[in-house]
Amino acid sequence: MAYVISICNQKGGVGKTTTCLNLGAYLAILGRRVLIIDFDSQANATVGLGLDYQKINKNVYHLILNLADFREVIYRARIFSLDLIPSSPDLIGAQVELNNLPMKETILFQKVNQIRNHYHYILIDLPPSLGLLTINGLVASDKVIIPIQAEFFALEGLKQLITTINLIKRNLGKNIEILGALLTLYDKRNRLNRLVLKNIRRSFPGYVFETVIPKNIDLAESPSFGKTILEYSPSSKGAKAYLNLAKEVINLLEKNISSNNLNNLAKN
Repeated sequence: MAYVISICNQKGGVGKTTTCLNLGAYLAILGRRVLIIDFDSQANATVGLGLDYQKINKNVYHLILNLADFREVIYRARIFSLDLIPSSPDLIGAQVELNNLPMKETILFQKVNQIRNHYHYILIDLPPSLGLLTINGLVASDKVIIPIQAEFFALEGLKQLITTINLIKRNLGKNIEILGALLTLYDKRNRLNRLVLKNIRRSFPGYVFETVIPKNIDLAESPSFGKTILEYSPSSKGAKAYLNLAKEVINLLEKNISSNNLNNLAKN
């Protein structure tokens, strides 16, 4: 069965979608079958893989409201073994419509369980908020990756998200584990960036990925061409970082190498 991993942060602009797309791409070229679910109404992951959501008839909105099945919403990416369930601005309305459904927090969980035997990894790109869509994504997930920018408020945002995950565990009975926090947009020449990285690793030992994603112009440009960094600039520093991240994720999950500190943070 697939490992279902949400890429989550309530703050925007931290490299969440960039991480989802590029981690998915490198997991795929490392021999894993990967599905990316774009669960954000901005549809950035959809556009980042070169799809025009305006030309797609069925997307994740139709799936979660039982207006389509998986055969109608899964699209093949250009990278072998990488699939996508696209999104669109229609998903904004889903939050209102889901409120009228029973077990509204578990709709995506129910859908993902129907398809998880077909993949090694399912990555869910969540919106930058803590609304019903994000709760659905977390409930559907086994693990969470939290991209955080190396800035002053990073620690506070990380603590808030851990609190939210703990609430979901207690109130909805879902055993979600935090796989790791991922430092993004990192500039080692910047004194504040170095200080934040040091403080986060000190505050959450064993909980921060060894891989650090650098600030890299190729990573910033690639989505505008509808490409992952693997396709756009495979020899760039950003590409090498996401390859290392994919290897680290595989090492943590498939070889069962994990720190007790990592999962204790998500316990009550």
